[in-house]
Amino acid sequence: MSILTPSPHARLGLSRRALLQQLCLGFGGLAFNASMAANPLQPHVPPFRARAKRVIFLFMHGGPSHIDLFDYKPRLFADHDKPLPFKERSVQFASRGNIMRPLWDFRQVGASGLWMSKLWQHLPRVADELCMVHSMCETNVSHGGACMHLHCGHEAFVRPSMGSWISYGLGSENQNLPAFITICPTSLHGGVNNYGSSFLPAVHQGVPLGTPGYPNTSAKDAKFNYIASPNSNPVQQRLQLDLLRRLHEKDIATAGMDPNLEARIQSFELAFRMQTAAPEATDLREETPATRALYGMDEPETQNFGHMCLLARRFAERDVRFIQVSHAGSLKFNNEQWDQHSHLEKGHSINVKQIDKPISGLIQDLKARGLLEDTLVVWSGEFGRTPTVQSGEGPKGRDHHPDGFTLWMAGGGIKPGFRYGATDEFGYHAVEDRCTIHDLHATILHLLGLDHTRLTYAHAGRDYRLTDVFGNVAHKILV
Repeated sequence: MSILTPSPHARLGLSRRALLQQLCLGFGGLAFNASMAANPLQPHVPPFRARAKRVIFLFMHGGPSHIDLFDYKPRLFADHDKPLPFKERSVQFASRGNIMRPLWDFRQVGASGLWMSKLWQHLPRVADELCMVHSMCETNVSHGGACMHLHCGHEAFVRPSMGSWISYGLGSENQNLPAFITICPTSLHGGVNNYGSSFLPAVHQGVPLGTPGYPNTSAKDAKFNYIASPNSNPVQQRLQLDLLRRLHEKDIATAGMDPNLEARIQSFELAFRMQTAAPEATDLREETPATRALYGMDEPETQNFGHMCLLARRFAERDVRFIQVSHAGSLKFNNEQWDQHSHLEKGHSINVKQIDKPISGLIQDLKARGLLEDTLVVWSGEFGRTPTVQSGEGPKGRDHHPDGFTLWMAGGGIKPGFRYGATDEFGYHAVEDRCTIHDLHATILHLLGLDHTRLTYAHAGRDYRLTDVFGNVAHKILV
């Protein structure tokens, strides 16, 4: 029996009969469980055609304002300072006032004519690569619950993160780097649980590059902790690991397999292999001045996030399966993430300035290198912001808004230059092709060749999955 539960055929979305047929009428299966136990990160062939091999998740912590950035609503300009003509949701995070018009004008960009506010200066260059999903809808109005829902599929209980599920389902095509890396993760609103493996084997947990913090730690100083041992050389380490493996095999023979211990030993083995691979992957000195400029690394406002995006491209080149890049606040503006309950004009101006050029550079670079075709890029916050102003004195802002917001995707089998779904004329409710977080997760897994209803793990007496008992693939956005 494999250390993974349920059996490996279930994790890949295959019936037992189909698995036996694919493994030479069953004889190949004799070694399958043993190989899974020996290396749970070995690459697995997905059960159906994958459009993407990897994911880069650009997480905007705090809740960007969809109606100020991407979701053009002329009615908000016309009805500025008037009350909403319908009752708002009963559960609110803060008190709200009348309608507030978008703080920037909008224009259509690219041949596709996607709408973007004039705050974006560089992203329009890659507009025809983007698919705008304007009908996202959440259930939780607080950062903590919404972040956990977006990352882990549940807003209250600690569950495996999206990257961990993908690592579990597909393994890694680079055995010298983790399958799941999170670059400069945030420490708030779920913290390490947002990239944790929970009850999945620990080897599938996200590995942070840089110490989790708020706001982001400096990307140029980010490193994998404990990558080298000051007390032993590689030969000695190899001898130690071989001895540990032999002792573990003796323990298995007498007491059976311990999945947690096996995962810990696998993490030791990966750390040993990373000693040479990780420093090379994170060394940007070989990048040309033109490439560094493309990501904005020659400008103080964009240098930090540009560094993170360039690292993401380097990890994608090296077949890391899931790469998360978090933008967790402005060092120049009260360290306030995207959570502008007040000072929205100033806060969003700073935040967009920091990410605009690096993200457009990332899309351009991936495409030029032939990586965008099989790399799915996802940009999202945990929710949007209200079309109404938040009540209070001073420079205006907007409250949290989960009922309708925008994210975008690019590459990896997504229709480019495409608009999917819609909110109402006030940007309040998602009313067309509503897309829940479970639908988003189902769609991402589908693009990777995984059936979200079959990617399961038995724990505490029941089968769990990323999408729980929900989720529908958004087929309209697929190429």
